[in-house]
Amino acid sequence: MESGVEARPLSPAAKTSGFARLLRKYAMQIAIVFVALLIWAFFLWRSPRTFGAYPIYNSLMSTTPYYALMAIPLTLVIIAKEIDLSFPSIMAWGMAAYDVVFLLFSATNPSLGVWLGFAACLLAGLLAGLLNGLIVVRLGIPSLVATLGTQFLWRGVVLVVTNGQGIGMGPAEATLLYPALVGRVGGLIPVQFIWSIIFAVVAWFFLNRHKFGAHVYLTGDNTESAKLMGVNVGRTKILTFAIVGVAAAFAGFVVSESVHFLWPTLGEGYLLNTLASVFLGGTSVFGGTGSIFGTFVAAFVIAIINPGIVAAGWTAYWTQLIYGFIVVVSVSLQAVLRRRLA
Repeated sequence: MESGVEARPLSPAAKTSGFARLLRKYAMQIAIVFVALLIWAFFLWRSPRTFGAYPIYNSLMSTTPYYALMAIPLTLVIIAKEIDLSFPSIMAWGMAAYDVVFLLFSATNPSLGVWLGFAACLLAGLLAGLLNGLIVVRLGIPSLVATLGTQFLWRGVVLVVTNGQGIGMGPAEATLLYPALVGRVGGLIPVQFIWSIIFAVVAWFFLNRHKFGAHVYLTGDNTESAKLMGVNVGRTKILTFAIVGVAAAFAGFVVSESVHFLWPTLGEGYLLNTLASVFLGGTSVFGGTGSIFGTFVAAFVIAIINPGIVAAGWTAYWTQLIYGFIVVVSVSLQAVLRRRLA
């Protein structure tokens, strides 16, 4: 039934205002895409033979997921106004649990041992994440201090369990886990890249289309207001830490499968890349603001820097400097914007 009121088209001013609001809402996502395209175009110009061929992109799709799989859930923790520095050690801790369980079945049923070891790996990651959350929420210890401590704790446990020795992943390569985690789709696309997309889509859905995501944003934006609105802040934070724990253990298994070996030092070297991906992607260190899409794109921006520098003829020593510069600038810009928008 018609109301009898004639619908009027939006005025140019209203359209401009709506477009401006859209730009403000997705400013960080647009910015990171622009940065990614700019950096890619620069390296393509400097090294057309390298960045104009498939192998470099095959390498990026193969290796970037090693830390993107952790950067995506870590975004949730940082939006909730916390931090987790223990995930590199949890990668190795999960694989230590795999090692223990697999050895129990290696003599009788290696295939079963691999699957049970994989389950133990994920469970170990879950328990490590829950422990981080409980220490932060129940004991009130700042997450920076708590996860710095558990980082050393889990690394020490790994060294004790493995006696500082690595183990081969040959038996795992004989199961379906190998093609399912590090195989190739169509012989071209690494499966770990597909997993990183799946992680990003699932995390985006829960962050933007589920009440859990709303609770994460409210917790990071204003804890007291979140409590008044009925949000269980403690449970929300514990869940975000638990998710990171499981993701880190999963990433550890993927890395070990890819290199066909478990090293006790697994995870070392991923901390800076992972944090840089989150902060460059627009997630605020002050909590309450963040983007899964931004983190996903930023992970590949971080990944392209090292090969781009080498291909351009510069020394690889510039890599760490640029990574550190990215983190400092990202956090500084967030601080400036926060003060201006307050």
